[in-house]
Amino acid sequence: MKLLRPTLLTLACLLATPVPANDLPSLGDASSGIVSPEQEYQLGRAWLSMLRGQVKQISDPLLKDYVESSVYRLAESSQLQDRRLEFILLDSPQLNAFAAPGGIIGVNGGLFTNAQTESEYASVLAHELAHLSQRHFARGLEAQQRMQLPVMAALLAGVVAAAAGAGDAGIAAIASTQAAAIQEQRRFSRQNEQEADRIGLVNLERAGYDPRAMPMMFERLMRQYRYDQRPPEFLLTHPVTESRIADTRNRAEQFARGGAEDSLRYQLLRARVQLRFESSPGAGAKRFRAMLNEDPTLDAARYGLALAQIKSGQLDEAGETLQPLLQGAPDNPLYNLAQTELDITANRLPQAMQRMQRMRSLYPNNYPIQQMHIDVLLKQGEIAEAERALDELVGRRSRDPDIWYQVAEVRGLSGNIVGLHQARAEYFALVGDYDQAIQQLGLAKRRSPNFQLASRIDARERQMIEEQRMVKDMMR
Repeated sequence: MKLLRPTLLTLACLLATPVPANDLPSLGDASSGIVSPEQEYQLGRAWLSMLRGQVKQISDPLLKDYVESSVYRLAESSQLQDRRLEFILLDSPQLNAFAAPGGIIGVNGGLFTNAQTESEYASVLAHELAHLSQRHFARGLEAQQRMQLPVMAALLAGVVAAAAGAGDAGIAAIASTQAAAIQEQRRFSRQNEQEADRIGLVNLERAGYDPRAMPMMFERLMRQYRYDQRPPEFLLTHPVTESRIADTRNRAEQFARGGAEDSLRYQLLRARVQLRFESSPGAGAKRFRAMLNEDPTLDAARYGLALAQIKSGQLDEAGETLQPLLQGAPDNPLYNLAQTELDITANRLPQAMQRMQRMRSLYPNNYPIQQMHIDVLLKQGEIAEAERALDELVGRRSRDPDIWYQVAEVRGLSGNIVGLHQARAEYFALVGDYDQAIQQLGLAKRRSPNFQLASRIDARERQMIEEQRMVKDMMR
């Protein structure tokens, strides 16, 4: 795994000046032009591509789809004007979520395990979206009187250091030598935190959630980690105090009651994450079975138990566990995807395909269902059909490196070598390895069967070279 290029960490040391907590400019004055929204957008994408190449991520389509749809739901009721959002899910049980300039939203798997309800989960992301809508990064630059993009890069380096807590010990070791400087760059000012809390509460209510979830989440986290020598990254970058809890509670109580607190979908996905971070499928099964013994009506625990049984090879037991869920909600996508996974594992491919065809008719644009349909096609050896389905999917998710990685594999299986190199190029660009991306396009161009295709590849190659130059200029 590549380490973070030295320039960002060097900047974090050289430019780490604490942001004053006063004299914050309003969004309407000249300071909002210090770093333009377009500069934030370009720098955010450059930073995201580097981060993707350095930390372990969650590629589960169900979790990705949920995070994306839930954040867009919050964004629709927010003050965020530029809603070109991109997401990264970090494969870490540690509690953390972050927002970086340019609409980058990061979520650790640990947010699901710590947020006990959907409204608590939403309260964290509503807060992060408020940091974006209020452009707190750009306003922090004005407070420092240093109006250069490298300062923004230093701020982003701090977020990279936070993301390193997701399991990259190499980056964490380097970052630890500069902890004091980076910590100051990461930390939002107290006023910014209060502003994000206040705006987040408003947007929670607008999105249909109960705003009281925010102080509840803060209060429980404070109790949970009160005596930890090393609190989770989220609490380091967003310190929770008694006064902050009291302020958010007082503000939340001003809203009318009636907002949503939880959903079955959230609890089902939370069970998936809990199983992911268990030491073994057997340990997960034991946990979910104990929950069911205490309350047999817990559908999320039954779902988690079925997934654990599939992973541990207890296929007959998994089928019995899933059956009541499917009988009660025969069209539920998560239950049907679990049954399809079971059928694939048991080599019942015709049944798996029949189920996926029915689900596709019910949910024609559902990403997790499309992905499972492709998986079934590949298991059946229908490579050409899988390639066509992937081409359709990548048209809607063109900035998803997981999709491009699979596109490259399937094009290789189908003998589409030019397409394989093109897909690899897109994948490498999205994970920040432009040298490899440009090399792959060169290979594709040399193998191109006709002038028209070679010209299109050449144009994309020039575009990538320009993107690489822009990234180097911004990070210089």
